[in-house]
Amino acid sequence: MLTIGTLHAQQIPDKEKKTIENEFVRKYLSPLRIVWQSSNARGNIKNLDQLLKEGSGQADLSAAELCRLESNATEKPAFLLDYGKEIHGGLQLVTGRWENKKPIKIRVRFGESVSEAMSEIGEKGATNDHAMRDFVVELPWLGKLEIGNTGFRFVRIDLVDSNAILQLKEARAISIYRDIPYLGSFNSNDSRLNKIWEVGAYTVHLNMQEYLWDGIKRDRLVWVGDMHPEVATINSVFGYNEVVPKSLDLARDITPLPGWMNTISTYSMWWIILQHDWYMHQGDLSYLKQQQPYLKQLLQLIMSKIGKDNKEQLDGVRFLDWPSSEDQKGIHAGLHAMMVWSLTKGAELSGILEDKETEKQCEAALKRLKSYVPDHNNSKQAAALMALSGLISAEQSDKEVISVGGTKNLSTFYGYYMLEAQAAAGNYKGALNNIRDFWGAMLDLGATTFWEDFNMDWIPNASRIDEIIPEGKKDIHGDYGAYCYVGHRHSLCHGWASGPTAWLTRHVLGIKVTAPGCKEITITPHLDDLDFAEGTFPTPYGLVWVKHVRLKNGKIETQVKAPKEIKIIKVLEKNN
Repeated sequence: MLTIGTLHAQQIPDKEKKTIENEFVRKYLSPLRIVWQSSNARGNIKNLDQLLKEGSGQADLSAAELCRLESNATEKPAFLLDYGKEIHGGLQLVTGRWENKKPIKIRVRFGESVSEAMSEIGEKGATNDHAMRDFVVELPWLGKLEIGNTGFRFVRIDLVDSNAILQLKEARAISIYRDIPYLGSFNSNDSRLNKIWEVGAYTVHLNMQEYLWDGIKRDRLVWVGDMHPEVATINSVFGYNEVVPKSLDLARDITPLPGWMNTISTYSMWWIILQHDWYMHQGDLSYLKQQQPYLKQLLQLIMSKIGKDNKEQLDGVRFLDWPSSEDQKGIHAGLHAMMVWSLTKGAELSGILEDKETEKQCEAALKRLKSYVPDHNNSKQAAALMALSGLISAEQSDKEVISVGGTKNLSTFYGYYMLEAQAAAGNYKGALNNIRDFWGAMLDLGATTFWEDFNMDWIPNASRIDEIIPEGKKDIHGDYGAYCYVGHRHSLCHGWASGPTAWLTRHVLGIKVTAPGCKEITITPHLDDLDFAEGTFPTPYGLVWVKHVRLKNGKIETQVKAPKEIKIIKVLEKNN
């Protein structure tokens, strides 16, 4: 059963108003709990609970009790605070009075996990590069100091000076983020899926800083491949935001051809796919036309990397994602599939831009590439790309590779494409279970944002990230990781891991954009084992609202409200 109504566009401002000069805000957060105090805390730390009270950020002369830290020649007190969730920003410390009025030296350590905040530089991969997290600073008498710009949830503070008394009024986190509404939404009778959708959205939100970063704790670069799942999430949750074209343009401007974006050939190909996705959702032809000179040359560059045997011969860094980075055979298959995918989108964009010559060249190149089907080498990454590019059937990809072992060899980045391939194969049940098991496991370990990498093999005997490591337990943060993310260097807020948010909107709510600018949307729900699912989806004209309910006879009743400018072309009822 289908009901379609009209939902007016007042929820979303006009495009001219969407680029906000001062979108960033600073919100101050008091800690929610004291995780740990040093063993010498008795007598050396008093009124620590004072720091849990809501602060004003203002030093004053009141007689209110402050947190008091006292050191001697051998004992220097320390404590660890928990701010409840991952945030991006720093720390504001407000002090009281002490006798000599001289600055007092403290050490501040930020951490995405308890174990990281408690670590020394070099311990289990703990670093102080990129977004620095470990400082020794002096606090003023009766004043205020703000320090840090990183991703964190926990802060450890040590009194460094000997024979000192520190009066501390407040220790508030400074959360810096874009003040934008969550226009998209997802709700179902499965609270675990609902939470996963929300955490994926929040993970990307934190990385929407000056540019679209991959992780708020690490190098904070614009990694174009990482952007693809992030932009899919932005389109599903926030709609238009200037951080997307700003980041795409930066990648273009700092990468003169024949160079590859981020030195990685697939990342330049992701740029093409992103341009197509962005145009489909936003419908901004004037912006797309600005990309035409670079796009045309980039497509020519990619086509020049097809060998006489019709196989990819890409140079630059040959990379899909980190877990697959040692599988050269799988990488070859994945790169070949990426050439097919990007040239397919490039042909479509060239047609839209009325560049018939480039469109025909892309089509001829695609015919050559599709005459060769590489061996996926049982790589889930390669098999997913081959399915999505049409080199092999999605059913074959899912049955032979992706569903084998369930979540084994799933990855946080390419897991999104594995889920997409499963959806293309009609295996919604398998995809939903993978989301619940793989991304849900991070939540079970205390995550409030999704991680750079995760492996189900890490779970046995693992500690949570929000606790002091119990004796005999494995440190889920410090004891695992590989490549550039060994131990504590591992980012626990990585936008490329947000794929389930976009996937749930696209496949469970069934919202698929089928004409540029969201002027046409196809709705095909896939509830599988769910009783109902409802949510909203941002478009340039306003919100689309859908609700699917499974009736007692197994049929799905669907209601839709959409702005009058959008054509809802089809709703398929499925007894799934």
